[in-house]
Amino acid sequence: PEQGCEYCHNLADLASDEKYTKVVGRRMIQMNQHINAQWSDHVGDVGVNCYTCHRGNNVPEYVWFEEGGSTYGNKRFAGWRDGQNNPVSSTAYSTLPSDPFSRHLASADQPAARIASSGPFPEPGGLTTKESEWVYSLMMHYSASLGVNCTYCHNTASFDNWEQSTPKRLKAWHGQSMTRALNVDYLVPLGPLYPDGRLGPHTGDAPKANCQTCHQGVYKPLGGGDAISAYPSLAQETSSSGEGDESDDQSSPSSAGSPGDMASP
Repeated sequence: PEQGCEYCHNLADLASDEKYTKVVGRRMIQMNQHINAQWSDHVGDVGVNCYTCHRGNNVPEYVWFEEGGSTYGNKRFAGWRDGQNNPVSSTAYSTLPSDPFSRHLASADQPAARIASSGPFPEPGGLTTKESEWVYSLMMHYSASLGVNCTYCHNTASFDNWEQSTPKRLKAWHGQSMTRALNVDYLVPLGPLYPDGRLGPHTGDAPKANCQTCHQGVYKPLGGGDAISAYPSLAQETSSSGEGDESDDQSSPSSAGSPGDMASP
């Protein structure tokens, strides 16, 4: 930050945690370490560091907040949008729901999402039209965030078939699992530390990550450049402590389920 060390520290007592930015900063270091140590299935050997998301900004440019009912209007009146027809960059300015993230990236209980039926007719217990639109909106987000189209991950002749998909689909699935785990275990619990000005305008929630936070329009963040060789302390996980830290037992790929359990990147 432009403010220098005093953005996080009391310069008269560097050990003090009186500034919330220091507590948040420590937790973000732990999050970086966790990603590099536990999520290599997504970030590979190049890993991530603070610049991957922040790009010189105090707060990353691409974070998201819950919309609540702010874009829904009142369904008793004409013009009720039900969370749709609210074009935003994060979902490629589509007319699909503008907040698929609250459903798919903010909860430890990932709802199942499968658009295509395994047969010629809709299957009992399948998705509603609105649930399908949330999934399509999330896919539009992937596409816009990575600067790719559907064929980067899918065989368009059989979208739901994993065996016919490209290897990138599995990497995207790990990315979705990782992002959800980071929101649940690291970012959402920090909410009580933030001043009002840093919280969401509609529900007062903490800022959270999605694909755009790191990728910012390219399929490999920072062009695939090595983010951790120069910062070896970020390559290994350390014991976690501090405010906003509910448990040392953080989510990892081993607890992420399987591709068949989740929304289909």
